Amino acid sequence: MTFPILKLIAQRIALGFVLLLAVSVLIFVGTQILPGDVAQSILGQAATPESLANLREQLGLNDPAYLRYLHWLGGVLTGDLGTALTSGQDIATSISGRLWNTLFLAFCAAAIAVPLAILLGLLAVRYRNGPIDKLVSGLALASTSFPEFFIGYLLVYFFAVKWQIFPGISTVYEGMPFSERMMAVALPATALTLVVLAHMMRMTRAAILNVMQSAYIETAELKGLSPFDIIRKHAFPNAVAPVVNVVMLNLAYLVVGVVVIEVIFVYPGMGQYLVDHVAKRDVPVVQAVGLIFAAVYITLNIVADIASILANPRLRHPK
Repeated sequence: MTFPILKLIAQRIALGFVLLLAVSVLIFVGTQILPGDVAQSILGQAATPESLANLREQLGLNDPAYLRYLHWLGGVLTGDLGTALTSGQDIATSISGRLWNTLFLAFCAAAIAVPLAILLGLLAVRYRNGPIDKLVSGLALASTSFPEFFIGYLLVYFFAVKWQIFPGISTVYEGMPFSERMMAVALPATALTLVVLAHMMRMTRAAILNVMQSAYIETAELKGLSPFDIIRKHAFPNAVAPVVNVVMLNLAYLVVGVVVIEVIFVYPGMGQYLVDHVAKRDVPVVQAVGLIFAAVYITLNIVADIASILANPRLRHPK
């Protein structure tokens, strides 16, 4: 029994590496076909042809594309993400603190969104087609209808400008007291929570309702078990696999989808760092951040896949 599970897990991990390699090719190609000249962007319009030629030679822009890709990939595999063209700083060093900030923000949002989504999904199933189910589903639909930038600006207007409860600019720094850090991330974390809460809640509700159609649920009802006990003891444990999948996919979105929220709240995370350097056409930074986002997303999807395999015995023996 153990060997087939380990084989499936190894296959998922190997597939993840292959997918990440393919994504690295797409990221490199995408940054190379962008319009404009990197050397011209760095030196400005007043640069002489000689200085432009020297910079292109220094950056290796005259080498064939496949050689530049292999050089970049080799550096990534050894932990060298390159050097930022605009600042000359090591990208890995610059990213480390910002990656921690992004993960902290995503964790705060997940700590609220995941249990709340599961609780609301269970309540919606328990009182399905009733006022509570309609209220929860209606609020979820309204939440998913608003784009995240609109939610962010609403939170800034009411809680930062009008009521002045939380800061509108989420400035965090190393050594910042935990209470102050929590105050700073309150609004962006709330915005991210509202963005992913509705989807997780609706998928949790759908997964449990699908299980509620099973024959053993009808048997439990005939035994006289209360609706809450049926959901808690029978329906929810058998709906764990799809719920875990949804949770992991939304956690992946929390990490890689924070770009808009970080820009709105000027939060010093990976998203803000990416946007700043896209505007400067700093290709090595864009490549590094894009690859990190892809690695996080693929990793969390693999974790979701493995969790589903472990939670659902039927997935261990595919027909």
